[in-house]
Order: sequence, then C-alpha cells, then structure tokens
Amino acid sequence: MIEQSAASYLDELNDVQRQAVTHETGPLQIIAGPGSGKTRVLTYRISHLINSGVKPWRILALTFTNKAAREMRERIDTVVPGGANGMWAGTFHSLFARLLRVHADRLGYPNNFSIYDTQDSRSVVKQILREEQLDPKVYNVAAVAGRISTAKTRMLSPEAYQLNTELKEYDKQSRRPLIGMIYEKYVNRCKRAGAMDFDDLLLKMYELLVKHEEAAEQIRSKFDHILVDEFQDTNHLQYEIVKRLIKYPESKENICIVGDDAQSIYAFRGATIKNILDFQRDFPDTTVFKLEQNYRSTHHIVAAANTIIKNNRRQIEKKIFTDKNIDDAEKINIVKTMTDQEEAKRVAGLIAEQKHRYHLANTDIAILYRTNSQSRLFEEHLRKNNIPYRVYGGMSFYQRKEVKDVIAYLRVIVNPTDEEALRRVINYPKRGIGQTTIDKVSMIADRMNRPMWDAMMTADLGRATAKIRDFVKLIKGLQSVLTTSNAHELAERVVQASTMLSTLKSDTTIEGMGRLENVVALLDGIKDFVEQDDVAYVEGDDPSDRSLAAYLQSIALLTDADEEKKDTPTVTLMSVHAAKGLEFKSVFVTGLEENLFPSGMALQERNGLDEERRLFYVAITRAERFLTLTYSKSRYKFGNMQMSSPSRFVSEISDENIAASANSSSRVKSGISGMPKRKVLRGGGAFKAAFTPPKDFKASPVSAIQVGCKIIHPKFGEGKVQSLDGSPENRIATIHFQDLGQKKIMLRFSKMMVVE
Repeated sequence: MIEQSAASYLDELNDVQRQAVTHETGPLQIIAGPGSGKTRVLTYRISHLINSGVKPWRILALTFTNKAAREMRERIDTVVPGGANGMWAGTFHSLFARLLRVHADRLGYPNNFSIYDTQDSRSVVKQILREEQLDPKVYNVAAVAGRISTAKTRMLSPEAYQLNTELKEYDKQSRRPLIGMIYEKYVNRCKRAGAMDFDDLLLKMYELLVKHEEAAEQIRSKFDHILVDEFQDTNHLQYEIVKRLIKYPESKENICIVGDDAQSIYAFRGATIKNILDFQRDFPDTTVFKLEQNYRSTHHIVAAANTIIKNNRRQIEKKIFTDKNIDDAEKINIVKTMTDQEEAKRVAGLIAEQKHRYHLANTDIAILYRTNSQSRLFEEHLRKNNIPYRVYGGMSFYQRKEVKDVIAYLRVIVNPTDEEALRRVINYPKRGIGQTTIDKVSMIADRMNRPMWDAMMTADLGRATAKIRDFVKLIKGLQSVLTTSNAHELAERVVQASTMLSTLKSDTTIEGMGRLENVVALLDGIKDFVEQDDVAYVEGDDPSDRSLAAYLQSIALLTDADEEKKDTPTVTLMSVHAAKGLEFKSVFVTGLEENLFPSGMALQERNGLDEERRLFYVAITRAERFLTLTYSKSRYKFGNMQMSSPSRFVSEISDENIAASANSSSRVKSGISGMPKRKVLRGGGAFKAAFTPPKDFKASPVSAIQVGCKIIHPKFGEGKVQSLDGSPENRIATIHFQDLGQKKIMLRFSKMMVVE
C-alpha cells in the first residue's frame, strides 16, 4: 500500500477542508454538504492527528456502520506510516460492548455477558407473552419489542415507564395496557440470563458513566480525541454518552463531530436533528468549518438542492456550490404520467434511452422511491425491457416473505396439491398446526401415495384433526368462488379470511408497516392485472384471461426468471433512505406526489415536513449528471385508483433549473394552494391535466358499447370505440382516446358510460 507524505495529502484538500483537517484542539464541528468530501476530511484529520504525534490508541472514532470504520482504517493506512494500529474505530455498539466487558460486574452483569440480537430479544418477549396468556394478535411481538426499544432509547426504566401517564394512556388506546409490566419482566429475564440487547449496550454504557465515576474516569482517560461521524444521525442517548465521555460540561477536551443537518433523515429510528443544531450551544467554544463545495453534482442539481432546503424552518445556514459543468450541464427533467403503471413504463423507457444516447452503464443508474412497496412496477417494466436490476438493501418485491405468503395461498387455491405452497401457509397466520403435525401428514401421504391435501381431508391426526379440517374448510371456501371471482376479488378474500391482514396490521413497527404496504401493493398489482387495458403482463398471454390461474402464471414468469449473475451490471432500485451516501450518474426520483413524498404520515407530525424535505434533498443530491423527477396523476391505493397531486417539492425548484419540453410549455399546478406552477414533460410532449369524470357518471351495460359510439372512461376520459373483438363474455374494445391515443380494454372489467 502506497503511503503519502503529509504535504501530499494536504495538497489534495481545498482551503476549508485543509483547515478542518489541521485544526488542533478544542470542540470542532464540521458541517459537510453532499458530495463535499466528508469522508476524506474525517480520515485525513485522524491521519493528521497521528502524524502530529497523537497515539492511535488514544483516538476514539465512532461510526454508524462497521463498513465505514473499515474504510476509514484503510484510508488512514495510505497516509500514515505504520497505519492506525490500536485506534478505537467502530460503531457505537461494538466499541461500547468492548468497554462494557471490562466493567460489566459494576452493573451486575458477568464480563462475558451475551449479546441478544433482534431475534433473541423478540424470542424473550414472545415467551413472556405466552406465559401471561396474552393475545399475540393484540400484543404483537415486534410491536411490543419496538416499544421496549423506544423506552430504552429515551432512557426510561421499567419503573419510569409505568409511572408515565402519557405512555400508559397510549398503551391503553392501543389495547396493550400491560406493556409496562412486560417491559419489567423482559429486563429481569435478560439480566437473569446475563445478557444485554443492542439497546442495553448504549443504556448500560450511559449508566456506567453516570453512576460509576471511577469506571467513567478510567474510560475517559483512555482517549485524547473523540470523533463522531454522521452526527446528524445520533439519537438522544448516544449524544448523552458522548458528552459524558468527555466529562461535559466541565471539560475542554477534543471532540470533533462531522455531519450535515440537511441530511438528517432517520427520525423514525430515534435520531434527533437537535443534536447537531444545538452542538454550538452545548460547546460555546466550538470552531465551525462548513464544507460547501460539491464535487459530485452539476450546477442545476446543486442549485435545486439549495432552493429546496431553504424552505425548512430551523437549519445551519450554508450554500453548497459547484464548478462542475456549469455551462453545458443537463437541466432537471420532470415527467408527469396519468397512472403509476405508466410512470414505471416511462422510467424504464427513459433508462433504455439514456443508455443508448449517453452510453451509460446499468451501474450508473438508480431508481429511488419513498416506500419499498413501489418497487413492484419498476421491476416488472425493467424486466420487460430486458434491463437487469437489483433491489438494494432489500429483496426483490416478489421475494419478500409477506408477498410470497399471499402468493402461496393463491397457489394452494388453484392447485391444492402444490405441497411447497401448502407447507408455507398451513400454519400462517398461526393456527396451532405444528411441525410435528405437518410431518405426520406428510408420512401418511407417502403411505397413501397421495398428495398431502388428500391426507389432510381424510386422515385421523388426533388432537390436531380439528385444526387441519378448519384449514381445509378455509381453502375449500375460497375455491368455491374461484370461477365466479376475478383474481383481485379472490386475493382480497384470501388476506381477509386467512387473518393475514389483521395479523400484519397488529405490527405497528416501521418494518411491520412496510410488510403491510407490500401486501397492499401486491393486491394493487393484481387489481391492475385484472383491469389491464393494453398488454398482458407477459407477452403472448391471452389478454382476455383475468383469472387467478392466469395471474399466477404471469408472475411465475417474473419470479422464476433466471437470476442475474453476480457480476452482471445492474440498475439499482432502492428507497431514498437506503440511498444516503451513494451516488449515480443518473437518478430517477419517483412517486413525487402529496401524501406519498412527502409522506402522509409525516405530514401529521410537527417536524415531519422538514424531515421529508431533507429526504428529498438527499434524493436529488445522489445524482451526478442526470436527474429525473416523476409523478403520476393517479395511483392504485388499497385496490382503488386514487387521484394524486404533485408533490410540493417539485414546485420548490426554480424554473431556470428545469428542462422544458421542445414541443410544449405546458404547466401544471402543484396540489398545494398558492404554490407556483411547474413545467412538466411527458415523453417530450405536452400532457393535459388528469381527467375527472362528470358528477353524473354512470357505467353503461356492456351490451350498450358498440363500434362507433362515444364513451367516457373514468380514468382515460373521452374516447371513440374503433372495434370489438373476442367472445361476448370476454369482449375487448379498441378505443381511441382524445388525450392518450389507442388502448385495448376488456369490457367485462371496465366501467364506461356511453354518451353518444
């Protein structure tokens, strides 16, 4: 590994970066805008401290990921003779666990205490719920564990929790009045087992520093410099620990924090922006350096970021700038579509176009969305365009557990001898059919040389017989409407009758709500399949077949497609939260609609809009050269097509940074009263406002729709029937719409009003 001299690595820095790196003592705050070289400045500062005589083992560098700590060490090794051997660099949890090992006995724990991961913690909670005979549908394990975790982050003991009237009232309204009692039992159970969970690694570290002064002094005496990366992502407890590591407020020790208040986007995990905003108040002697030069993005992207973030109320004032591609930079494209299906289709088409016109590689391109459930449509249209992709930080939509669970139910209904699907759902949601019973059914089926389904209907399974028969009755009841219901109607019955929907709704954690969103997105996708009016999901399918079997075949061809090789370059799909810290030549920020981005839930919270705007700021600053913002005028939500308004964030971008269509100067109002209008693109041409059906709209009978008649479609507007094809029960109309051109619509599943 090549080492650099002090002079050479300092020469790589601009003036402000160099000042931050070489600053000597006292509290230091480095505000690092997007693309401003934050990581380089932090690692070079540590390198400079070591080169200036500070021993590596006297430095504590706190990060949020092990990967960040590892990369920090690797960079330091390139500029420090002998490297950073002995430096304390790692995550809050890993380094505090290391310190707690030495002093655990003071807290009543063994020095070799176990560390419970999330699954371990939930297992303990589950056992307590079982012992207390509490309804698991009400006292959802994940939700209860989440409440306990939040209490610890807020530094609330079980005793304090049970004395807090606000929390007690919240639990009562949530029909979980015994959470305080469960919390107390959980803490006692973990301590009895000599175990700390992830939250304890922080909470017990705080307790050690506050209640055991001798141990606190021993720990503080280890370090001459403390550095904290991504400081805007710290929670209240982490900041309190950091302050006590330097004996705040008496000490003038050396603490350096690096972060950007404009990129504080993890409030849902407990992070608080107050930590970085109030740092100078807590440390009045702080020296502040602002890294404002952006080395990543073009002038138009940087300008847009500045105009957007200035709308937030409380922030550290800064203005990022760039000298990159000022004269010939690409302006920001805004793409408006009528439906979310069309949005995904358009994005896939634009990606293909950018690859061809600008010779972009797949790895240069990212599609960002506010919620993971939005990935479904983009995945489908990228596959149709033969564009390889990967879902970053998560699984492909159809590989997510909750999605596979619903599909497994649907497979069993169509084909009850499908044993893989049967095994998946026979005890989900839990209905008291254990693995022993399932194995017994399998053995009986083997002896009979018949499918498990046949054995379930006839075999004597002892005490489990009634539970098995109830499951069989459930499936048969759903099969009874197989020929009279379309795929969407049947899927809705499945999630209701199986209690899957109520089970998912009972989990109020962020992850639980995400799983519910995915199931709703799947139902919306099935509804879209049923009402599809132009092409089938898979080319060559019978466009008139909207049965459950046809749907399962269409997605099987998606989910069973050959896996891309690991070294195959792919387009990246990810949530905006997952995109933080990454960069791409071309970025598509999608679903920019009110109540989606910004999120409707966030708008109900006091500081929610500011955080959503910071999230949008993060999204657009991932782009180096091309930035495309997309939104749809209508979107499936909970099985219904709902009209949408453009996100207010779109209107906050200055006109001079937006690319106007060569053929159009059309503008659209934002959904927010009093906001300026915005230019839009739709594939390079004009696009009219979304159609709103008349108040007296009433669907005409299918028999009334004939060739030549004029109709009104509730989504596509006015059109004229060009031709009719197919059998009477599966008739397909070819209709020319005034604004959309020609579309094929199956009359059986569409509502239209004949006007002439």
